[in-house]
Amino acid sequence: MREIVRPSRFFPGFLLLVLSGALAPRIAQAQSPEEIVRTVVRNELDADTNDRTAWMYRDAYKSPDKNIVKLIIETQQGNLSEVVEDNGHPPSAEQHQADLDRIRQMLTDPAFRQRLKRNEQQDSKQARDMMNMLPNAFIWNIVDRGNGDVKLTFRPNPSFSPDGMNGKVLAAMSGTLVVSEHEMRLRSLSGHLDKDVVFAWGLLGRINAGGTFQIIREEVGTGNWQITQTHVHISGHALFFKNIGDQEDEVTSDYRRTPEGVDLNKAAQMLRDGEVARELHIETHFGA
Repeated sequence: MREIVRPSRFFPGFLLLVLSGALAPRIAQAQSPEEIVRTVVRNELDADTNDRTAWMYRDAYKSPDKNIVKLIIETQQGNLSEVVEDNGHPPSAEQHQADLDRIRQMLTDPAFRQRLKRNEQQDSKQARDMMNMLPNAFIWNIVDRGNGDVKLTFRPNPSFSPDGMNGKVLAAMSGTLVVSEHEMRLRSLSGHLDKDVVFAWGLLGRINAGGTFQIIREEVGTGNWQITQTHVHISGHALFFKNIGDQEDEVTSDYRRTPEGVDLNKAAQMLRDGEVARELHIETHFGA
């Protein structure tokens, strides 16, 4: 199970990320499909760069070997978490101790924090690179407008030449994009892998056709958008016949702003004292 971090997020898993931020509305009525997509990409990248709002929230994550619910509290120095449910049951004493040990490591080990930050920055760069590909990687069409949204479909652009694994996977997909037309922000993005994607003529790996992903985003505060659902289901093989895949479903909810001035030490205290759980109206099974 990966450590959950939320500084920027456009795509999940092999796509990764999603964003937050407050920008002036940019109306789409007179724009072409390509102009809409470029405006949305620009808004999302600007928001990711400029907004540093920290949140507390509930995170439910399910994969073939995990089914857990966590409470997350973000700070400017990093994020802390506590498991409150494991496979539908209260967490074990061992799981609770593992949470405490990880929190203690975040508080006392600068090298650990720096390693997480580097991973976060690498994920962010990959996600921003992929976000920038969207206008050119696909042929876009507007198919519907209503209830303040505009819905577009996309299919691979045969003239687009992607670089790298992520770009090749992205460019083999078709799907739909829903945009909040007033704010020009990404509301949902879903895709379907239309064909197998092979690397080095299949010698290094293959991602199977039929894989899907979906992300759903909501405005959790004025001008601040977050991913609330992520569904990724892909499969394939890598070198030496090792199975590869990303089978995960993640739902976040109950967003509350982290109070101003909360650092890692204060966040750890808020988890230990049950303050985060009370703010989110979520029952936990361990006291201070």
